[in-house]
Amino acid sequence: MNLPYKIRISVYLTVATALIVLAAFLLIYGVANWTVIRNIDRDLALETQVHKDQISLVDGKIRFLHKDEWEEEEHSEVQFHPIFIEIVDSEGRQLDRSPNLGNLRLGFLEGHSSQERGFNQLLFNQEIRQMQIALKNNDRVEGYLLVATSFEEANSLLVNLRRILLVLYPLILFSLFLTMRYLAGKSIEPVDRITRMANLISQKNLNERIPLPENKDEIKALTVSINSLLERLEMSMLREQQFTSDASHELRTPLAVLKGSLEVLVRKPRENEEYVSSIKSGLEIIDTLNGVIDQLLGLARAQKDAWDIHEIDLGSLVAEVTESIEKTEQRKISFSGQSHEPIYVHSNESSLFIILNNLLQNALKYSKADAEVLLNLSLEEGRTILEISDQGIGIEKDAIPKVFNPFFRGDSMELGKVKGSGLGLSIVKKLCDQLGIYIFLDSQKGIGTKVKLVFPEETGTLSQP
Repeated sequence: MNLPYKIRISVYLTVATALIVLAAFLLIYGVANWTVIRNIDRDLALETQVHKDQISLVDGKIRFLHKDEWEEEEHSEVQFHPIFIEIVDSEGRQLDRSPNLGNLRLGFLEGHSSQERGFNQLLFNQEIRQMQIALKNNDRVEGYLLVATSFEEANSLLVNLRRILLVLYPLILFSLFLTMRYLAGKSIEPVDRITRMANLISQKNLNERIPLPENKDEIKALTVSINSLLERLEMSMLREQQFTSDASHELRTPLAVLKGSLEVLVRKPRENEEYVSSIKSGLEIIDTLNGVIDQLLGLARAQKDAWDIHEIDLGSLVAEVTESIEKTEQRKISFSGQSHEPIYVHSNESSLFIILNNLLQNALKYSKADAEVLLNLSLEEGRTILEISDQGIGIEKDAIPKVFNPFFRGDSMELGKVKGSGLGLSIVKKLCDQLGIYIFLDSQKGIGTKVKLVFPEETGTLSQP
């Protein structure tokens, strides 16, 4: 149905209400019809009982206890609420009738006898309600007593009621549709306002937010969700802009140095030692560029696969990363754990590998060759905690809040002596945010640095599968 939302919801509500009103009208008519017929049948039953007690059939002959009952005015004239009476034998042949019947006859149903429910018949083009009971003598059916009354007034009442309901039904539906359309339009006005304000927000003014409504309802929840989305988009846009700026700067500087070195070489012939020295410098620059590119590609792959969450034996993964780095760097890493049973976490294996590898590489890079790096895995109050401690150069207090920014490396002389791209901790922070891992960093200048990873609460010690 290609219609505006308020028209669709008006149609849906009108159709639903139409069915309810239709059911109500049918119930009203059914109750009215049942009440009218029940009252007429009750009157006929009383009348039938009275006359049954006054009549008996013996060998096809009628005997009256009160003959004068047949001379009553209601049986002799066709008037308001007339009562028609006819007595027939078992074959339906007329034996007697009330004077108001004249030459007419009531309908006879062979074998039918009921003093509880009547049936409709036509008498001289007029509808009547009739009741028929058997007249017995010693359990033998001698004949039948037929009692009837006019059904015209009741039928007229039912017909008028039916016409009124049929006329009212489309009027009610039309009124309902207009009302529903108005109410639907009023109900979606807040959504329209939110839509108009959201359309005014673009990349140039992502800092703007939609004002929250006063009522705590679904509209407010929608507004809060949209504002949260805008906030995430703004933060993502800022990070992307900052990252692009920093990356272009970090890549442009070594490329400019490399270009300058090559231009110097081609200006005039040089000694072999100068060529070798320049080529070595160029290779170092290329290695730096490769490191930056590898980090960026690793981050892209990790972010792509970060939503593949499954159960991981964290102790085994830590041991694997530790062993790999020990072989590569020829350094010793001390790994300890409080729990003797495996500790499982729900996370992404490749992202955890990058996080652990970067943190351990940093701990080794900024520590002396003989300094010890400690790695501890434990459970505290249902949470899995992994700590990495080193005895390295440490980080200045005012630089700690910035260490997770892309390409930030600080200005100390010790840092300048260590090669790096400044992307390692930035990548770690982004992956931790995606996986719901809290990361805390504590460092003292000249003493060392401790990084604590706190995993979500669904982690814990599980039985060995």
